[in-house]
Amino acid sequence: MLLVPVLAFVFLYTFGANRYALPTFLPDRVDSTLVEGKWRRDTVFHRVADFQLASQSGRSISQKDLGDGLYIANFFYSTCPGACPQMNSQMARIQEKFRHEPRVKLVSYTVDPAHDSVAALGRYAEQFGAIAGKWFFLTGDKSAIYRLVTEEFRLPAPSGVAPGIVHSQNLYLVDRDKRVRGIYDGTKAKDVDRLMTEINVLLYTYDHNQ
Repeated sequence: MLLVPVLAFVFLYTFGANRYALPTFLPDRVDSTLVEGKWRRDTVFHRVADFQLASQSGRSISQKDLGDGLYIANFFYSTCPGACPQMNSQMARIQEKFRHEPRVKLVSYTVDPAHDSVAALGRYAEQFGAIAGKWFFLTGDKSAIYRLVTEEFRLPAPSGVAPGIVHSQNLYLVDRDKRVRGIYDGTKAKDVDRLMTEINVLLYTYDHNQ
């Protein structure tokens, strides 16, 4: 009897496999498909649509410029006094953690494009040590930003934080298929620690599930 738990451990250690599957967020609809004569219901999840916005260097950036890996997205405005600096300090932590991993990019969208010009974003990016080609601060047409925020990442319409400005403390983990795989509080270090762990989980699946 004493050998039973030992043998069970040896079996699981030798033949078992650890599984840690990330959830997928932002469902679009439920489809029904016929499989072997039986109807199966599958959730279809939203994919973030492409965009064309100007980066802090003045270069036009789309999702294609982010490569075939994953990216972390957040929304900010440069005159935000509280949450935005906290979020972008955490984004800087992520950048440093994955500095040498080309499949990980960071994208910060301004939600105040009238104020945050390319030049202003350049100065702001320097404050946080943004690495060129790694961390993109993006601005553009107000309607394009609004569509991206409310339709693609599905944040609620503006409400009193600042006139006409959509505000969020969230960081979004977007996988290589442009689906949102995690939503985190960007002002909390523990939540960002979890985000960095889950980035590693995705990278592991990309390496081992070709």
